[in-house]
Amino acid sequence: MFGNFYQGKNVFVTGHTGFKGSWLSAWLLKLGAKVTGYALPPLYDESHFELLGLASKIRHVEGDVRDRQRLTAAMAEAKPDIVFHLAAQALVREAYRDPAATFDTNVMGGVNLCEAVGKTESVRTLVYITSDKCYRNVDWEWGYRETDTLGGRDPYSASKGCAELVFAAYWTSFLSKSDRVKAASTRAGNVIGGGDWAKDRLIPDCIRALRKKETIEIHHPDSTRPWQHVLEPLGGYLHLGRHLGGAKGADFCQSWNFGPNNSATRMSATLSRTSFGCGAAARWWSSAIPTRPMRITGCSSIATAPTSTSPGARPGTIPIRSARPSAGIGAIRKAPTSPP
Repeated sequence: MFGNFYQGKNVFVTGHTGFKGSWLSAWLLKLGAKVTGYALPPLYDESHFELLGLASKIRHVEGDVRDRQRLTAAMAEAKPDIVFHLAAQALVREAYRDPAATFDTNVMGGVNLCEAVGKTESVRTLVYITSDKCYRNVDWEWGYRETDTLGGRDPYSASKGCAELVFAAYWTSFLSKSDRVKAASTRAGNVIGGGDWAKDRLIPDCIRALRKKETIEIHHPDSTRPWQHVLEPLGGYLHLGRHLGGAKGADFCQSWNFGPNNSATRMSATLSRTSFGCGAAARWWSSAIPTRPMRITGCSSIATAPTSTSPGARPGTIPIRSARPSAGIGAIRKAPTSPP
C-alpha cells in the first residue's frame, strides 16, 4: 500500500499513548518502521496503548510537548527520518474547563515541535496533524475547504486554528528555506474506533453507560457529525508522509483535509446504532451543558473532493454502522478550489 516506504525508517510520533497515536504507532510497526514515541502517560485504564503493549515494542519516551528542551533532546537522540505530530489536548469540553492549558499544549506544543524539527538534521518529513475544528464556523451547509478562514469562537477551535498558523509561519519562514524537510499539515476529526475511552465523546460515553446499564446523557441529539473510522485518516497521514518523502514531495507541502464522503449522522441516530451494535436497548436523555456557556456546532464537515494531485486513491468511507477495528482504510482527498 505504501510501497515499502516506511520499512527500516526511523519514525518519531508525538502523542503515541493516545487513541490515534497508538493506532498509528502499531501500524508503523507493521510496516517495518523503527518507532520512537514521545507523550504523556496514558490517561485511561483501558488505553489502547497499554492493551497493545506498545511500551515494549517501540522506543517509549514519556514527556510533555510543552517541555521544549526535553522534546528537542528526545528527537535528537531518536534521529528520525519522519515525524508525525499528534500530541494535543483534544477535547472540546476540557478546553472550556482549562483553556490556558489547552492553548499551551496545542499552540506552544506546536511551536516546540517545529523548533525541534528545525534543529534535528535527520528529519526529512513532517506530518503535522491538527483538527477539522481549525476552521472559523460560519454555520453554512457546505464543508470547509483548506483555503477557508481559520479560527474559532471556542477555546478548542481557536487553539487548533492557532496551531495551523504556527505551522504555516514556521514552514514559510524557516523550514521551507532548506531542501532538507518537506512538511504538510492535516485536518481531520469525528474519528471513531476501538481503544477510544476519552471523556465527553459520544460513542465512548455510550459504551461506558451501556456497560453499567445506565441512562446515556446526550447533550445535543440533533447535531450531526461526519464520522470516520480511525484507520481512514491514519491511512491518509501515511500516504501523505510517503509522498512528502518522494521525488515530488514539494508538490504536497500544503494543508490537507481528511474526511468521509459527504455524509453525516445525527447524534441520536449514532447513539441508536451504537447501542444496537452492542446488543442493548439504550435509554438516553438530553441535558444542558454545565459550568461554562459552550458553543456546539450544529453541523460540522470539511470538503474532501478528489483532485489529480491527491496522495492516494480513496476506496470509500466506512459507514458508522459497520465501523470497527477490523474495517478497511481510506486515504486522502483534496478540497475543490471553487467556492461552494
